[in-house]
Amino acid sequence: MSNNSKVLALKYRPQTFESLIGQGVVAETIINSIKANKIPNAYLFTGIRGIGKTTTARIVAKALNCKNGIENMCKKNFCENCEAITNSSHIDVLEMDAASKTGVDDVRDLIEFSRYGPTSAKYKIFIIDEVHMLSKQAFNALLKTLEEPPEYLKFIFATTEIKKIPITVVSRCQRFDLSRIKSTELFEFIKKIKDKENGKVSDEALKLIVKISEGSVRDALSLLDRGLLSLEENTELDLNAAQRIFGYFDKTQLINLFELILKGEEKKVINIYRKIYDQGVEPKVFINDFLEILYYFKNINSLSLESTNFSLNDEEFSKIKNISNQVDSEVLILFWQFAILSLEELDIVSNQHLSIEMFLIRLMHLGSFKSKKKTDFKFEETNSNNAAINNKTETEIQSESNIKTVDQIKNISQEIKNKPEIETDVKLMDNSLINSFDELLNICSKKKEIQLKYELEKNVNLVKFERNRIEISFNDNLNKDFVKDLSSKLFEWTNERWIITFSKSKGAMSVKEKQKNKKEELINDVKNMEIYKNIMKEFPDAELLDVKLNKEED
Repeated sequence: MSNNSKVLALKYRPQTFESLIGQGVVAETIINSIKANKIPNAYLFTGIRGIGKTTTARIVAKALNCKNGIENMCKKNFCENCEAITNSSHIDVLEMDAASKTGVDDVRDLIEFSRYGPTSAKYKIFIIDEVHMLSKQAFNALLKTLEEPPEYLKFIFATTEIKKIPITVVSRCQRFDLSRIKSTELFEFIKKIKDKENGKVSDEALKLIVKISEGSVRDALSLLDRGLLSLEENTELDLNAAQRIFGYFDKTQLINLFELILKGEEKKVINIYRKIYDQGVEPKVFINDFLEILYYFKNINSLSLESTNFSLNDEEFSKIKNISNQVDSEVLILFWQFAILSLEELDIVSNQHLSIEMFLIRLMHLGSFKSKKKTDFKFEETNSNNAAINNKTETEIQSESNIKTVDQIKNISQEIKNKPEIETDVKLMDNSLINSFDELLNICSKKKEIQLKYELEKNVNLVKFERNRIEISFNDNLNKDFVKDLSSKLFEWTNERWIITFSKSKGAMSVKEKQKNKKEELINDVKNMEIYKNIMKEFPDAELLDVKLNKEED
């Protein structure tokens, strides 16, 4: 295959340490170790996809076997060994894909092959890509050779999932964590590639490619290749064309959407979203981009334009900064929580498009509700405030609702929708109502959460109950969704997050166990009474099943 017919990711693959971008520290460490003749038995390169793990492995193999030595290592005119390693045809440098050769027999063949010294190079090198795919038995077979290989044998491993490799293997390697490529560095790199290819691509389009690639050089080059091939000759790839080709939409639309949500402009919000959806943007992509915008709204004052990873241009950055100063942090944090929940919801609904529309509508009502709670009735402050509100006459409340506004953005007003007092009492509960395990059981009864109450009474042993934190132990019959259901209901009832933790301690007896013990004690007490003994004399076959106390006497 000619060099010109290769895809950009292969055509511009680095062949020397000098051309390797973003991994300067790794390259310097390896070069120094070779110069000092302190070469490890095995190298282990780990990191995300497309940042140069296999490329670095080949360059290390060249550095070890270059005929000119590390001091004068080939840079342009490659020696015989470097040329063969570049083409993956060197007899002493064996590359193996662990994804296709995972078994212990493959590793045994490798070990058997390692018994023979190198033919034409200084070292025999085994490069194993995606090494985490090897089986447990294969790793075990490799351990001894890895720890004490012959002097001429070196291993180079590459993996994207370091946690899947046994620690016994990792400890026998010199580990290098390859970092994501910085946005500015990657931008300059693909800009040079674009110039070499005589491609017409705007800087804004290149920045979009950098953002989508998430620090991966291979992804960036693949996207650039795709963008150049998607347009006719002499046509520039601008931002709009790149967004259309890669399935991304203009962030200005999302910022405008966010501003309209805060204003409560429901029709305009839905119309903007439908235009975004018609552009081919998937609902999950939309939610993730919405989360990103929320992050910028919350933290824009501590960020610079460069630190946004090219996600924003100057105009968008300024607009977010202006709006963020008019929005409470509490509203943004609540929006974030609702967006995360909606992201989970997309996995269970059949029509994700409709789910997103309802999510946006919920955000508008959430902003309104949050402001009402802060500026109008102040439910959260104290119980006495609640009592004072409940004592207001309907006329007074009606009068207040006509003159007060909901401050979602300072400068923007909305009319408060008057809601019945009963509905408010049902939806909002003071979190001070749940200060003990017994109070939690009472709330479950009032809310008719029978299944939840049953689990709490039957299968849960209380270890500790604190504000917003419950520590429990449990038996094998506990429902698998118990923690999720309880956390959800506690948040719904108190508007606060609760932490449910499991303890190794046994904890107190369950409610049902306590009731059973109390019942047995009562039965035993009755059996010791004279009246019981007299009855048993008259009816020897009788059996005492239960005891009911007189409530007034009790």
